Amino acid sequence: MDWLTENKLPLGKFSKHAFDWMKVELKPLFDALGSVMEALIDGILWLLIAPHPLVIVAVFLALTWYLQRSWKITLFVALAFAFILNQGYWKPTMESLTLVLSSCVVCLGLGVPIGIWAAHRPRAYAAMTPVLDLMQTLPTFVYLIPAIVFFGIGMVPGLIATVIFVLPAPIRMTHLGVSSTPTALLEAATAFGATKRQVLFKVELPYAFPQIMVGLNQTIMLSLSMVVIAALVGANGLGVPVVRALNSVNTALGFESGLVIVVVAIMLDRMLRVTRK
Repeated sequence: MDWLTENKLPLGKFSKHAFDWMKVELKPLFDALGSVMEALIDGILWLLIAPHPLVIVAVFLALTWYLQRSWKITLFVALAFAFILNQGYWKPTMESLTLVLSSCVVCLGLGVPIGIWAAHRPRAYAAMTPVLDLMQTLPTFVYLIPAIVFFGIGMVPGLIATVIFVLPAPIRMTHLGVSSTPTALLEAATAFGATKRQVLFKVELPYAFPQIMVGLNQTIMLSLSMVVIAALVGANGLGVPVVRALNSVNTALGFESGLVIVVVAIMLDRMLRVTRK
């Protein structure tokens, strides 16, 4: 077996040379992408931080009532925000929500069209499946290395790593929804003279809407699970106190910041649960 280990495939060296080449040759592309991502993050963060906290709470409560029509869930969201304010984690929570919302914008903006395209091309989706599996199974820390190389430190590399990890979810759910549209509906629409565009927007997408919204829910939950990892590359938010607690073995800080993350995750899940009906 020694001959096998002595003739090791130069994957590491190849990867390093590839990243070095991309860093030099694709620098304008990465700079432009970084600027767009940073503008998106700054805009969403301003919308969440600039108003008074009670204004943001009122907006979330109104959105919860509109989606759920349940005073119990609306009360739960109010109590969740009260808990966040009581613990003094308002700004980190809004920074984490910025990362979550930014990843939702990017992932749904890319994932839904790709999922629709893949649903109409089974062979393309079959070829795409191993790539999607790789994106979700490759350790997320691996994504941080090229993200730092290409975008430095801060919220942008955290967003890039989050998008790579989360993007397969909306692609898969959109593909599932569109491809599972009953053949009878498609044949009826075609028989009445509907064009391909009309079939897509009036038949396939309405039928796939519940699956697409489940993809949105998964996108939010998976993005929220990345806040601690994103903190390792300088992204602000609830992951920062968790990392701080880990470095200092501070049980109290780790527990309270971790509990806030759990509360935010449950709150967002309850807000979106109506879309599964």
